[in-house]
Amino acid sequence: MERVNQTSSVSEFILLGLSSRPEDQKPLFSLFLTIYLVTITGNLLIILAIRSDPQLQTPMYLFPRFLSFIDICFSTTIVPRMLVNFLSHKTISYAGCLTQMYFIYALGNTDSCLLAVMAFDRYVAICDPFHYVTIMSHHRCVLMVALSCSLPHLHSLLHTLLLNQLTFCDSNIIHHFLCDISPLMKLSCSSTFVNETVIMIEGSFILVTPFLCITFSYIRILTVVLKIPSAAGKRKAFSTCGSHVTVVTLFYGSNFYVYLQPVSSYTVRDHMATIVYTVLTSTLNPFIYSLRNKDLKQGLRKLVVRSKFQATSP
Repeated sequence: MERVNQTSSVSEFILLGLSSRPEDQKPLFSLFLTIYLVTITGNLLIILAIRSDPQLQTPMYLFPRFLSFIDICFSTTIVPRMLVNFLSHKTISYAGCLTQMYFIYALGNTDSCLLAVMAFDRYVAICDPFHYVTIMSHHRCVLMVALSCSLPHLHSLLHTLLLNQLTFCDSNIIHHFLCDISPLMKLSCSSTFVNETVIMIEGSFILVTPFLCITFSYIRILTVVLKIPSAAGKRKAFSTCGSHVTVVTLFYGSNFYVYLQPVSSYTVRDHMATIVYTVLTSTLNPFIYSLRNKDLKQGLRKLVVRSKFQATSP
């Protein structure tokens, strides 16, 4: 096999996956195949509902539509490779491993930025409703989506290029189900000081900044909601925000647990935290961020009725 990194004698890696026991492979395959199909179906329905309903062609629905698209891409970057590993082929080429890592970081951080943008959108809608149309104009929403996509790709490119400078000369066994930066750096037989420094400084900034924006937005929302005189209004607001906070807590809690620690302390136990932010949140996002929305649920009903009508019409 042609060598991709000229300073490395490793041309491919072996992904050990979630379990090495043969009897676990088929049940794990069935579980993650089901999760993947639910993720694709749920997010695709959101995209089709928003696209087909003229009432949903507004700037505020640009965010859940794009979030669903990113979740489909994010899940597709990870789960199909897992499914192949469960049944047969556990090797991945050097180039394939770095490519997967690049898209995991690019799409995962795009998800993070979009969660922050959506929190800001709710902050403006609840805390400054009279200026919402002016602040969240179509041009500004498109700009925020563009920045949410482009900055994570630059971040991912930086870490991928730095990782490509490392030398891999001994083991090529990755104790993980995907190509993540921490287990890859543990395999390197060259110094990872620069990589770890950049992760702790630049990586922490990219990860923590959206989280702080979300936290600020929900604190401001909470102060406004507490002033609502109606108990029913408070319950509705808390119910909606509580669901959003649940997803944010799962996503960022697992991210912080995995990435805000030294590479040397990375263990197999971090697999569960990785599954939460790479697989589980992409499955939950359509239900939490979209299906609880009255207008979007109405759009889904119209989509189903229209599909049935087209199926029965001659």
